[in-house]
Amino acid sequence: MYPEFDARKLEGVGFPGILLLPAAMVHEPAMTAAPSPWRFCVAPMMDWTDRHCRVFHRMLSARALLYTEMVTTGALIHGDRARFLAHDPVEHPVALQLGGSDAQELAACARFGADAGYAEINLNVGCPSDRVQSGRFGACLMAEPQLVADCLAAMKAAVAIPVTVKCRIGIDGDDPHVRLRQFVEIVSQAKPDAFIIHARKAILKGLSPKENREVPPLDYALVHAIRRENPHLPIIINGGIHTLEDAALQLTHVDGVMLGRAAYQTPAILCVVDALLFGEGDPVQPEDGLARFMPYVARKLEEGVPLAAMTRHILGLFSGRPGARLFRRYLAENAYKRGAGLNVLEDALSLLSSRHALLEMADAS
Repeated sequence: MYPEFDARKLEGVGFPGILLLPAAMVHEPAMTAAPSPWRFCVAPMMDWTDRHCRVFHRMLSARALLYTEMVTTGALIHGDRARFLAHDPVEHPVALQLGGSDAQELAACARFGADAGYAEINLNVGCPSDRVQSGRFGACLMAEPQLVADCLAAMKAAVAIPVTVKCRIGIDGDDPHVRLRQFVEIVSQAKPDAFIIHARKAILKGLSPKENREVPPLDYALVHAIRRENPHLPIIINGGIHTLEDAALQLTHVDGVMLGRAAYQTPAILCVVDALLFGEGDPVQPEDGLARFMPYVARKLEEGVPLAAMTRHILGLFSGRPGARLFRRYLAENAYKRGAGLNVLEDALSLLSSRHALLEMADAS
């Protein structure tokens, strides 16, 4: 049981759109009193959740479980393995997501991930892109549950850390109520440590990856039913969850929630996660979270990492606040310049002052 949340912790904290829910609703885990390692997760997102993004997110929440971008088995076996597996110790807990369909290759890559210090290995059975399908991994594997089970069994035999699977509720012309139940029944025989279910079908023919995140209808009720029918399986829900209020409601049905674009585009959400969903500490002020990130930025600048590679992840931190537009514009126009340093970030922060914010509000009116 999580400690009761004190709503007074949010008084005076600048998080637009954050509402307060009854403590019992927020902290009562779904159907179990044991805390779930997957209670709140940030989804793996290609081109977004790189190592710089994950460090930034960790400065905002100590408890969120973070995921890497998907890394293919081919990249780890034949490419620059050290580069693909590199991460900062401060990111933990952080999971490595793998893409592949060869059981022995996945087992080898799971070992690489465990040896590199990752806390979990996740198998991608949800990505709908054409490139992923051509490699016979991602969402197309929903049609081959026995192969997925074999892959997961090999991965679990290779490592001592949790091995999980992220999937959809079905593909193309499937009846999700049939496909997902069949998939879970067969794949669960490999004893994955958790199922992370994106509550949409993947349309592999006719929709782009972006459209597949928005067009197929959400079916939360089906995922909730899978949890009730399989009380021994940790079930984490993903898809269309935009606020912590949405997350808290989902936690009355499932063991965990995973946010993707909402956490990336409005990262101030993460500032409240530890207090609101775990009952731990006070919310992090966005300015304080950014201040924690700055020493990392300074260190990486000295190593030759361009400022824009790091600041691109923070553009939405102050969304909804006066001065946010000026902050975003200044970084967008200046962080990419040759030799841009920490002073650019400091100057952008100064635009959130009362004077600049008032000017922005006057312009908007």
